[in-house]
Amino acid sequence: MLSQFLLLFGFFALVLVAVFWINRAVVLFDRLIGDGQTALVFLEFTSLSLPKLIVTVLPIATFAASVYVTNRLSGESELVVMQATGSGPWRLARPVLAYGLIVAAMMTLLTHVLVPAAQGQLSIREAEISRNVTSRLLTEGTFLSPADHVTFYTSTIGEDGVLRGVFLSDRRNPEQRVIYTAAQAYLVRNDAGTTLIMVDGMAQRLNTKDNRLSTAKFQDFSFDITKLVSTDTEVTGSIRNMGTLALLTDWDRIADETGARNGDIAEEVHSRFAQPLFCIVAALIGYATLMVGGYSRFGVWREAVIAFGLLIGIDGLRGTFAQMVLADASLWPTMYLPSLLGALLVAGMLTWAAHPSLLRRRRRQAVTTT
Repeated sequence: MLSQFLLLFGFFALVLVAVFWINRAVVLFDRLIGDGQTALVFLEFTSLSLPKLIVTVLPIATFAASVYVTNRLSGESELVVMQATGSGPWRLARPVLAYGLIVAAMMTLLTHVLVPAAQGQLSIREAEISRNVTSRLLTEGTFLSPADHVTFYTSTIGEDGVLRGVFLSDRRNPEQRVIYTAAQAYLVRNDAGTTLIMVDGMAQRLNTKDNRLSTAKFQDFSFDITKLVSTDTEVTGSIRNMGTLALLTDWDRIADETGARNGDIAEEVHSRFAQPLFCIVAALIGYATLMVGGYSRFGVWREAVIAFGLLIGIDGLRGTFAQMVLADASLWPTMYLPSLLGALLVAGMLTWAAHPSLLRRRRRQAVTTT
């Protein structure tokens, strides 16, 4: 049973990751390639987003594999044979529990190590891309708007990086509009930002209050375009990019460094521990619900739908309790209540499946007393 669980889990995880990855890749491809980035940058970004994507689909794949294998064993009467030889629902739940623990170990590695590392690297690369003015500004023969009320144009870009036939319109100040034209221009990057050096040009300044136009020719002129090509290129700290051990230290210091509230830190830390537990619950719910249905030649798809509804309900509770923790960090124990509730449901259903006569006996006693 364990080998079948793992085999079907790999299949469902691969399919779900591929579907979600394609949807994500289409958006990234349009944004990155459209901004002039290479295919290697696109592959790098999609690879860095995979760990977080896998965390999203892992519980779904765990549940799907559990339901599929249990349904197939029931339909082929293998569960009936194993129960007839003395293996009750609790004993048959051992491989399901082992399967859930294996998936939980994978989820633990992802949530505590791989996802924070990938998100941190992704933030660095996004900052580097946003500082890459070539992808935002250097497109010859096209009028571009790198910022609101700013228009840039260059007729040609030489192989040596020299811009020729430069036009820059700055209308950010409503009281004054400026147009710069230059025969040549150069982009110079330094630690402070990016500067456009224009050579052999003219500046036309229009005062909108009195409609007075003043012009000035220049041999060379520098214009700071750092704010035009990017809004904020600094890599700011984020709790999602930090390791779990770092988040378990002084929360006040982390809040000062990242601007996060204590509720945000508590939700991030405890969700990393609660997500692996939810994978175990997802595997057991799929198995236990189908075991309650017993054997039927028509299959146990009704129980499968019920199991899916239970999983959705428990997952909805996770979101509700997460919002409570965000508002009040002292409520962090509620992050584990959905998994605890799921474990109680599993225990109740397995007890029912192991002793179905108890329910019939109680019904019979109720009928006789009435």
